[in-house]
Amino acid sequence: MRIAAQVLLLTTLLGPLTAGGQNTDEARGKAWWAHVQVLADDSMRGRLTGSSEYLKAAEYAVGKFKSYGLKPAGVDGFYQPVHFDVQRVIADKSSLSLNVHGTAEALVLGKDATLAAGSPQPAKIDAPLVFIGYGLHLPEAKYDDFDLPEISLRGKIVVVINGGPADLPGPLKSYARTAPRTKAMADAGVVGIVSIPTPKSMDFGWERVASGALQPGMRLAADPEDAAVAAKHPALANNHRALFSATFNPAMAEKLFAGTGHTFAEMLALADAQKPLPHFALNKSMMATVTTETSTVESPNLAAKLEGSDPKLKSEYVIVSAHLDHLGVGAPIHGKTIYPGAMDDASGAATVLETAKWFSEEAAKGHRPKRSILFLLFTAEEKGLLGSRYFASHPTVPAGSIKAALNLDMFLPLFPLKKLHVQGLEQSTLQEQAQRVGAAHGIVIAGDPEPDRNSFTRTDQYSFVQAGVPALAMKFGWTMGSPEYKAWRAWLAERYHSTADDLNQPVDLVAAAQFNSFFADLALAVANDPTTPHYLDSSFFRRFEK
Repeated sequence: MRIAAQVLLLTTLLGPLTAGGQNTDEARGKAWWAHVQVLADDSMRGRLTGSSEYLKAAEYAVGKFKSYGLKPAGVDGFYQPVHFDVQRVIADKSSLSLNVHGTAEALVLGKDATLAAGSPQPAKIDAPLVFIGYGLHLPEAKYDDFDLPEISLRGKIVVVINGGPADLPGPLKSYARTAPRTKAMADAGVVGIVSIPTPKSMDFGWERVASGALQPGMRLAADPEDAAVAAKHPALANNHRALFSATFNPAMAEKLFAGTGHTFAEMLALADAQKPLPHFALNKSMMATVTTETSTVESPNLAAKLEGSDPKLKSEYVIVSAHLDHLGVGAPIHGKTIYPGAMDDASGAATVLETAKWFSEEAAKGHRPKRSILFLLFTAEEKGLLGSRYFASHPTVPAGSIKAALNLDMFLPLFPLKKLHVQGLEQSTLQEQAQRVGAAHGIVIAGDPEPDRNSFTRTDQYSFVQAGVPALAMKFGWTMGSPEYKAWRAWLAERYHSTADDLNQPVDLVAAAQFNSFFADLALAVANDPTTPHYLDSSFFRRFEK
């Protein structure tokens, strides 16, 4: 079915639900799902950043913003163009091997390891390997895997394993893997990094990790404002330094540790127990030839706003956001090549649209929030939160006017809504608002029970954390070992970043509607709070507030 026909059909479907006053959870769930049906239809071909299908999805969302009477908040109407450098690693023209005492041992790309496509790669590299444990750089917390008096890291490739010691908070460990690690490697003269995920922290098997590596990577193109961004928000700065980067299959990782007196199994057991890891030379070098194809692409973020009612507070903004992009077309899984991204994140985009519609309807009745609401749909989340990072460093509203960010990314209404796991919950005064609204809706609000999955830094709210804005992201919660937990783990294993994240999967539409009601009420509560949201004194991330 052509997109225009889909939009016309769904406009027809959505109209009677509102006009007829069918204000039930089931009706609201169907209205939400109708957006997902458009955005995750096979004709959208997975909404790859910069593709014509992504632009069709953007046109659909902008059409909805206009129909709700929202004002444009981009730089070109509702659009904020973002420019990207695109890089694809050509695996069959690249090679990887280990040099052990002068003998080369070839590695198989896709089986043993993958080469990162998102960051600039050197064409060739031959450098010694050093294991530095978790590879966390947190001198403020008196923890630094790069402080190795007896081992020089200059000219070396560091090998790191996912995780961190138990006495470091989960968000802090996740943060240490982003900008601080990049800076620490540059300061130490490191020329490459090999990351080893732990099976415990992997959302799906290695085969899907390897197929994902065939996708093109992206990074933000150089921008005249890069220097100013780096000065104001160092964590959001562009980094165009060429650095060798690979991910090693944990099932093959013993190859890296052979002959050192240590085993990967030993390191894995320590990591799973969140215990300290040793640091040592691996007594071998890694050699690589990396062949890439590069290009450029432009893809927009979308921004719409509803003006607040308070004469003073209406100049401040609360963000309601999700990402619009997904993975496009990729390696076949069960004979399918389109990765529809129904839950990831057409579901979140649909909630942004339904939340925008609700606020608009309330405003028409004379019930406006005190602060203004900024509705954002980001591009290039799947390429490393790039769209949100660009917006956070190049806001289309006055700098400093954004006071809170509420983000959605595959919130997963797979079962009845009883509990929400919230990223960033313990960091700011938004915790109090979330718990109060949750209690009113009969929902338990809890923090992240599995911090080593690094979810804190894998959703768009993190871009605003780095910009000093109190921010939350949330998903349906569960109790360990419960049927809900098993359903969630099964979804990750079978559907996450897969062709099976489609319109045929089971979804609890009533639970989705109940979540949307909670989410709108939370946004309203934050917008109406006369106190400005802020990070708690106990939060590490308070230092980013301006």
